[in-house]
Amino acid sequence: MALVAGVLIAVVTAPVGVSGAVFLLPVQLSVLGVPSPAVTPTNLLYNVVAGPGALARHRRTGRLAGPLTRRLVLGTLPGVVLGAVIRVFAVPGPQVFRLLVAVFLLPLGVWLCVRTVRPRVRPAPAGAPRGESEDVLPSDASITVLAAGVGVVGGIYGIGGGSILGPILAGRGVPMALVAPAALASTFVTSVVGASTYAVLALTTGGDIAPAWGSGLLCGLGGLIGGYLGARLQPRLPEVALRLLLGVMAITVACLYVVQSLP
Repeated sequence: MALVAGVLIAVVTAPVGVSGAVFLLPVQLSVLGVPSPAVTPTNLLYNVVAGPGALARHRRTGRLAGPLTRRLVLGTLPGVVLGAVIRVFAVPGPQVFRLLVAVFLLPLGVWLCVRTVRPRVRPAPAGAPRGESEDVLPSDASITVLAAGVGVVGGIYGIGGGSILGPILAGRGVPMALVAPAALASTFVTSVVGASTYAVLALTTGGDIAPAWGSGLLCGLGGLIGGYLGARLQPRLPEVALRLLLGVMAITVACLYVVQSLP
């Protein structure tokens, strides 16, 4: 079940720059029985194993290297360490955990869908020259601050931050051809650091902090396969469809978590 879930989720999420870990959270909590807060490092482990599949495909097409990828990685790295510490010592309960996810993802998903249907600025086409596409990028300082904040959030609930960075950047008009590889690269690198942070905390703190290795590795293997397939699909999908898919996924997860948090 963990392997199949990893494949199916990654095939759908990789084209829009999301690793799929955010959709694995309900599977981990409700189906596989991973305890909280161990679900967070388990999802980070999934990202570490699954990430190279999609990244390898983007590297072959030359879309992985670029200033956006570097800015996101440098910003999210310190944030994910802080987020891991907050998750262990300040947000231990699953109810608060799910509500935090919903609060962040619901407005982002709605905003992205609205901006896609009624755009203020027409996004640069996916096949545009790099210089033209990068004109829509936010400033270096704003990307760094945004990535650091998202890194904290990603460290709290184990998704690496891509599912938040993706909707924000896409809503700002950045082409999905730039967003997807940069968000996935940021998710992978921060997940390596975040998983290592949880491993250190597990040695010094009591409770279920270490990842559920079996679930994480099997889901990650599925994500490795599904991520590569999803990255192959990305250039074949229209820009509007990718943006709407990303927004709908964010809304779906938020609504699911709100329902699960109800008494």
